[in-house]
Amino acid sequence: MQLGLEGKTAIVVGGSRGIGKAIATGLAREGVDVVIIARSRDQLETTARELQAETARKVVPIVADVTVRQQVDSAVTKAADLLGKLNILVNSGSVPVGKAGGSIESIVDDDFLDDFNVKYMGALRCARAAIPHLINQRWGRIINISGNSARIAGNLSAGARNTPLVHLTKTLAGQLGRHGITVNCIHPGATRTERTPGVLAKRARELGITPVEVERRDYAHDSPSGNSIGRMVEATEIADCAVFLASDRARAITGGLVVVDGGAGQAVYY
Repeated sequence: MQLGLEGKTAIVVGGSRGIGKAIATGLAREGVDVVIIARSRDQLETTARELQAETARKVVPIVADVTVRQQVDSAVTKAADLLGKLNILVNSGSVPVGKAGGSIESIVDDDFLDDFNVKYMGALRCARAAIPHLINQRWGRIINISGNSARIAGNLSAGARNTPLVHLTKTLAGQLGRHGITVNCIHPGATRTERTPGVLAKRARELGITPVEVERRDYAHDSPSGNSIGRMVEATEIADCAVFLASDRARAITGGLVVVDGGAGQAVYY
């Protein structure tokens, strides 16, 4: 299938590692020149060199903190200048797991607000900065990476920062469709990234079993934390969905939510 992405350009926020890196890789493989944005210069530069060598596309690292509007505005302007135009924005920036979790009694207000500021407000700031560039092209894609915790009661911080991204997605879709811009959201389930081996190893030590056994047990079909496919979702599978939504083939899909979690949980309505 021809996706019509050759010659397009993209910003991937949070593109230095994890799901963001997988999406940046997937886009570059389809002929997209990419700017990756994150806070860690060393990791950004390492990832940019790796992806450029693998895909032969332009992959440019830009350091920015999405909690600071001036840095976001400057980074997006610089990205558009370096790329020559801007077609695609992927908002995948977040603090893995987040700083605030647990019961309501244990919530630290500043940590809770920091989590929200990075994930939701970060996506809003990036979209606000990118939209004028997308309108200029009369063709644009915004893809927000949320999380399945938006659909599952439990982690208050994760729910508070992920659920509003769905609302932002639908609202922007309504505002931007007339300009040829689609806006969609992806809910990843538990996904294998660079952090996964450490997480599995820690749980294995706690349970006195091997990491392989932990994964097999936690993702079994009949496990409360399992899913329909009986395994963890790969970051590349999230990327496949994002690349399609970024493509010309998805031009009629906007304001939508795609859940890529292997069929976890029993929810019918999203």
